[in-house]
Amino acid sequence: MLNIVLFGPPGAGKGTQSTKLIEKYNLIHLSTGDIFRANIKGETELGKMAKSYMDQGKLVPDSLTIDMLQDEADKHPDAKGYIFDGFPRTNAQAKALDDFLATKNSAITMMLALEVTEDELRTRLAERAKTSGRPDDADPQIIQKRIDVYNAETMPVKGYYEAQNKYRGVQGVGDINDIFISLCNEVDLKN
Repeated sequence: MLNIVLFGPPGAGKGTQSTKLIEKYNLIHLSTGDIFRANIKGETELGKMAKSYMDQGKLVPDSLTIDMLQDEADKHPDAKGYIFDGFPRTNAQAKALDDFLATKNSAITMMLALEVTEDELRTRLAERAKTSGRPDDADPQIIQKRIDVYNAETMPVKGYYEAQNKYRGVQGVGDINDIFISLCNEVDLKN
């Protein structure tokens, strides 16, 4: 089973590249943001619990996030693999993901990371704001805050996967198809 954690800062191109990877390798896309929204909209028990935390301005506990991921993964028993988008964001979440996959006799194959400089991220996000309709992409202070949060809170997960020899960094600047080929080369080497 091919299980990829797609990693990179906001604006690195994860959305663009995940779509291409999903199609090429026939993976199931597990986006925690999408899963949260679907559960809340569907008023599932897990969604109601998550909403209660969010309504209080609190982070949804890792255990609840994992329960939602597990519930979504269980809907695809014949999956050839998963691409995890937006998760894990902390070492504790990475450990919880490992534990969950172990119950399925599986594991993370690799963390594929798009490496992009902060200057390039700021430029990309400002450009994306012109077409995305996302106000958080238009405000330079919010952009910097998102980058800072990523560096402080999410970047340490890189070390978690490096320690397992599962981290694969790819230059995320250049032609979209060239970047995709580099990502595929890493997957094909590991597969």
